[in-house]
Amino acid sequence: MSDNMPQKKASKEQSNRLVVFEDKQIRRIFHNGEWYFSIIDIVEVLTGSPNSRRYWSNLKIQLSESEGFIQLYRETVQLKLMAPDGKMRETDTANTETVFRIIQSIPSPKAEPFKRWLAKVGYERIQEIEDPELATMRTRAIYKAKGYSDGWIEKRMRGIAIREELTDEWDNRGVKVQREYAILTAEISKATFGMTPKEYKEHKGLQRENLRDHMTDLELIFSMLGEAATKEIAVNQNAQGFDENKIAAKTGGKIAGDARHHLEQESGKPVISKENYLESLVHSSIENHASEFKNESEEGVL
Repeated sequence: MSDNMPQKKASKEQSNRLVVFEDKQIRRIFHNGEWYFSIIDIVEVLTGSPNSRRYWSNLKIQLSESEGFIQLYRETVQLKLMAPDGKMRETDTANTETVFRIIQSIPSPKAEPFKRWLAKVGYERIQEIEDPELATMRTRAIYKAKGYSDGWIEKRMRGIAIREELTDEWDNRGVKVQREYAILTAEISKATFGMTPKEYKEHKGLQRENLRDHMTDLELIFSMLGEAATKEIAVNQNAQGFDENKIAAKTGGKIAGDARHHLEQESGKPVISKENYLESLVHSSIENHASEFKNESEEGVL
């Protein structure tokens, strides 16, 4: 693996990389070797304004008279990030240093803890570039803290690795536009499960949540099979450009879809499930409380 591979992979996942401060999501994108953060997301966190975009617009006007603001404004960059409606839209972003300077202009009791958090996020990314294994360890720790089982985590991590291998191949084979990545992914999903990712999320009752974080073990396995098969076909057939890789995506997804149908016929049970992790967690909690109640009753505690 080349030395710059972690940066390459980080840039590919630009549209859905989020960090969280006090339950608020901050969008970010890896650009020119460092993280750039959505300024309006930061403004919303610090001010609680119902219209953070307007607050930022007014702040720019106020600061335009301040010495040095023109230079500061030049350091903000408009980059495409995922909007709430699921579309990629340009928005003002800034790197860590510039964000610190913007924070200084926003009166908020959250400014100091936010600056400490921001410095930690930036430092962790530097560590991950130097040692990519740290990113994997942190991801595992996050899933573990959320209550996922070790077996599920192993499948999820393997799925992430397979996905990265596939997107590397797409990049090498001339697929460069984010929209094309989304279309190819939808083709694999449609052939594997009969639904696009958007339709699948609706099936599970999800909104902005990550679909794969709410898949069952079998759903993860067939997702991996579809993407692994697509990569093998693209490599072996030397697929070049979007159109040829779209054919490979349909074929790879069909291999996984046929395998899914065969399993369903033999087991008599569908692989596709409306179950999502949010509901599983609630059900597990209810079952645990019910078990505790039963044990306490039997022991005469209640």
